[in-house]
Amino acid sequence: MKGRVLIIAGSDSGGGAGIEADIKTVTALGGYAMTATTALTAQDTRGVHGVLPTEPAFVARQMALVLDDLGADAAKSGMLVSDSLINAVADVLAARVPRLPLVVDPVMVATGGGRLLAEDAVATLRGRLFPLAAIVTPNIPEAEALSGARIESREAMAEAARLLLALGCRAVLLKGGHLAGSSVVDLLVNAEGTRAFEYPRLESRSTHGTGCTLASAIATGLAQGLALADAVARARAYLQEAIRTAPGFGHGRGPLNHAHTVRPFGGA
Repeated sequence: MKGRVLIIAGSDSGGGAGIEADIKTVTALGGYAMTATTALTAQDTRGVHGVLPTEPAFVARQMALVLDDLGADAAKSGMLVSDSLINAVADVLAARVPRLPLVVDPVMVATGGGRLLAEDAVATLRGRLFPLAAIVTPNIPEAEALSGARIESREAMAEAARLLLALGCRAVLLKGGHLAGSSVVDLLVNAEGTRAFEYPRLESRSTHGTGCTLASAIATGLAQGLALADAVARARAYLQEAIRTAPGFGHGRGPLNHAHTVRPFGGA
């Protein structure tokens, strides 16, 4: 076991996304997962049916206790719900671990359509958390909301990623799954330039938690000492196989097979 990852995100009662997906991902890639739970959700594969946010001070306390005792080699943020919660998280990270590699998954809307970030908190996310981030991992709708740019092509993706990079983060991975085509292209943009990651599109309804999974896989790679591009490449390969071998559970957007790297104890 190598690489301690602090996950700051909401819980998914269906187990396919959120902290549940994050813990599975970190563990499957050989890391050690710790958590600060930002919200409880009542959700299944068909959508989010209720959200119960955690008090910001209590989230900050979870983070501080974990960091002061166990320490961390990387952190990943997901569902942050509100302006006050983002500020609380940013305060702890800036004070205790200003150089900790932070992966920011700017979760705004669940796969099933439920809103997971208040509209008035978007500016706070950009202004407080992005400058602390080693990498942010928006999909196209999230990147449009964050940058104000319309994205309908790979060239527009690159331009939007550069706009987000100007907000102070060290890298942007803009995920291209919402663009049409037989393949999916993600763009990694940082001060060194732009790198494209292209892979075949898998036709599957088992896509619940893909963003959470990818961000946590990247965070695990960074915690284990991988270079950023290598962490992204391994995370993409892990996610692709998790979609390909998904179990098909549920009646909506089903969960992934996070355990495809795991051999059951005893060989069963």
